[in-house]
Amino acid sequence: GPHAGKLVAIVDVIDQNRALVDGPCTGVKRQAMPFKCMQLTDYVIKVPHSARQKFVRRAWEKAQVNEKWEQSSWAKKIEARQKRAKMSDFDRYKVMKAKRMRNKIIKHEVKKLQKEAAKK
Repeated sequence: GPHAGKLVAIVDVIDQNRALVDGPCTGVKRQAMPFKCMQLTDYVIKVPHSARQKFVRRAWEKAQVNEKWEQSSWAKKIEARQKRAKMSDFDRYKVMKAKRMRNKIIKHEVKKLQKEAAKK
C-alpha cells in the first residue's frame, strides 16, 4: 500500500486483527491498520495506550528509532534493493564489468596460493 516500508508505532490494539498505529516521524497518520499488513521489528518504545501523537513523537525521538533502523541490516537490504531497481542499463553494465574484474583478481590470487601450497 501507500505506507509500505515505513515505520510506525503500535499505539493501541483494537482487536485481534487490527491495531491503531502512528508514524510521527515517518509521515504516516494515525490510523487503524491490519496486522497482516505489518511486520514487527525489535524496536520498542514505551507509551501508554492511545497516547497522543506529541507523546509518541517524543518517545520515538528519545528511543532514536529512526537512527537504529538506518543501522539495521533489514533497512540496508531494502535500500540496496531500491538502488538496484533504479539502475539504468549502463549502470548494470558497469556493475557487471566490476564484478568480472573482481572475480578475475580473486581467481588469480587463488591460483597463486594453490601453486605455493603445491610446492610445499
